[in-house]
Amino acid sequence: MTPAIKVLLADDQALLRSAFRVLVDSEPDMRVVGEAADGAQAVEAARAERPDVVLMDIRMPGTDGLTATRMISADPELADVRVVMLTTFEVDEYVVQSLRAGASGFLGKGAEPDELLNAIRIAAGGEALLSPAATKGLIATFLAQGGGGAGEGPGAAAYAERLTALTTREREVLVLVAGGLSNDEIAERLVVSPLTVKTHVNRAMAKLGARDRAQLVVIAYESGLVRPRVE
Repeated sequence: MTPAIKVLLADDQALLRSAFRVLVDSEPDMRVVGEAADGAQAVEAARAERPDVVLMDIRMPGTDGLTATRMISADPELADVRVVMLTTFEVDEYVVQSLRAGASGFLGKGAEPDELLNAIRIAAGGEALLSPAATKGLIATFLAQGGGGAGEGPGAAAYAERLTALTTREREVLVLVAGGLSNDEIAERLVVSPLTVKTHVNRAMAKLGARDRAQLVVIAYESGLVRPRVE
């Protein structure tokens, strides 16, 4: 039997945490292992409980969600912890900042219960939270509109240098991931098996220090490998 997905809830609103707890604990494949009212508590609870997924509110008093996410992402012992940022608005000025901080994705607080539960499962599986195309589109928009130009964001030079470690095929796969294609779609495009594509993606993640596909998309844009197109 597959172990239940362990979820940590980090939000300064107790009522919202209670609602999330009831929802998550009602599912047979997941359970809440802790709660936190601010970012500092979230980091402490993550280290104590080792959750699979942290639902992290961006705006909290004291240590905010962005800072807490950076701390979790920077801790080697928490490398398997995935952070899903909760935003008041789907398109939030902090979306790209949260992904740069190490979050696996983001979700609006107005999302339907099924969307939230599905997001937890997707993040726990190491995939980008939203569909690849949606994630790519939002990141491209923010980068183009002042979120940091392609090849100009924080760590851009370091990312560009790491790209030299990728094989030609891995770079090709990275471009397609950033273009919003799934593994199956990339496999069809390159005439290889989905398993081969997954292997290339995993190797690119390892070489670039990316936690998941969402991070690969950010790196592809920030390194300048892919240029955002604004309609």
